[in-house]
Amino acid sequence: MLLFVLDKIVNQPMNFNLMCVMQKLMVSRLYLILLLPIMSYSQSIEHIEDFQSKYIQLRNIDVLLPLGYSQDSKYNVLYMHDGQMLFDSTSTWNGQEWRVDETILKLQQDNRIKPTIVVAISNIPELRFAEYFPQKGLSKMSEPIQALIKTRQFNSDPLADAYLKFLVEELKPYIDNKYSVYRDKEHTFIMGSSMGGLISLYALCEYPNVFSGAACLSMHSPMLAPPLFDNIDIDSDVAKPFRDYLKESLPSSNSCKLYIDYGDQGLDAYYDIYQSKIDELLVSLGWKYPYWKTKFFAAEDHSERAWAKRLYIPLEFMLGN
Repeated sequence: MLLFVLDKIVNQPMNFNLMCVMQKLMVSRLYLILLLPIMSYSQSIEHIEDFQSKYIQLRNIDVLLPLGYSQDSKYNVLYMHDGQMLFDSTSTWNGQEWRVDETILKLQQDNRIKPTIVVAISNIPELRFAEYFPQKGLSKMSEPIQALIKTRQFNSDPLADAYLKFLVEELKPYIDNKYSVYRDKEHTFIMGSSMGGLISLYALCEYPNVFSGAACLSMHSPMLAPPLFDNIDIDSDVAKPFRDYLKESLPSSNSCKLYIDYGDQGLDAYYDIYQSKIDELLVSLGWKYPYWKTKFFAAEDHSERAWAKRLYIPLEFMLGN
């Protein structure tokens, strides 16, 4: 078409104004041709404001489309909690971020992970404990402990089961239909930190036919909010009932990927004793590498900055080529 127009310009008389219009058209076409390869090989983040749900409060969703995203290809899907903390430190409460987009880009450029879409689910700060605390683990605790946690930690009824229903029954079908992704278990993963680590492990237990891997960074194994640490015997009243739930509900050993880690600074300093007992349980159930990995990071704390530094490890563990 462009060659045809050029031929007409060369072989016919034309006034000056028409020649200017045609010149602008040619430049515009050339600009688009030059821009297309750049657009095809860059990342983008699509924002969904107030995603509708019948199970939980409305919240924002961000979808990171990977390098060279195309409807002609199929992609893995990684669901991540605390979505507002993943991409942009200029908008977070503490000026930190996970650097998910930068890490994904680097790993894909180096061909170290499979092409993957990241679905970032924003939290509702005042409901975070209620939505991320494993609900069936809570039900194994004594009634006085449950009441204390609900009133002092949740300020509401437990909401973890509703949160996972939203993720599996509402958000996942939307992602599956809108984007060019694999829909099966083998290509669907979940990740979070702290309480987000707990809800990721809980999702793997409750929906073993949906998720084939969970990554739990600085998983909050004491489960309680720090103000309650001195009011409860954490291990016997809280952590052990949760381990009892895990013993009954974990997927069959080595049937999926499970990554857990923790440091020894800040809030992470409390984790070793409780995580060690979870590790003992996993060993007793037959879990082993390369399906399960728990890593300890000396001198690392409980922060997005720390998780960003080691994010490549769980990503390669679950999604590696």
